[in-house]
Amino acid sequence: MRSVIAVYVENKYGVLARVSGLFMRKGFNIDSLTVGETEDPDYSRITITMCGDDYVREQLINQLKKLHNVKKVKLLQADSSVERELLLIKVRNTAQTRSDIMAAAEVYRGKIIDYSTDSMCIEITGESSKIKAFIDVMKPLGIVEMCRTGVVALERNETILEK
Repeated sequence: MRSVIAVYVENKYGVLARVSGLFMRKGFNIDSLTVGETEDPDYSRITITMCGDDYVREQLINQLKKLHNVKKVKLLQADSSVERELLLIKVRNTAQTRSDIMAAAEVYRGKIIDYSTDSMCIEITGESSKIKAFIDVMKPLGIVEMCRTGVVALERNETILEK
């Protein structure tokens, strides 16, 4: 089962290594990990996606709460949170594929951010399923290079992850 965990931490040296090291020591894989400064520069927010059953998830959450510099840990529920991911993808630009690439970018509400006679770079944001679907459409057209962020997520409404 896929889980999204938000971790509010002090913005200090070594915190990310301790968080990711916990997963390594327990033998669990992190599917995606996104880290960034919050509205308060003294704190960062780590968003982790992982797969595992309820027992594994609860064990990891409890262990995360015990780590030095971790202020808050929360499991984000899919029905009460918003998730997004960013994809930058470079595809081969030829006379035969150009119109298909541009049409797909438009359908997926992407933005062409770089264009040359040999390649196009497209930016797509959305849920992970949208990102995966766009990649699947681009594969037969010739993916040259791509990178994607991990999931970022916030709870809906007035709920916030506090210190």
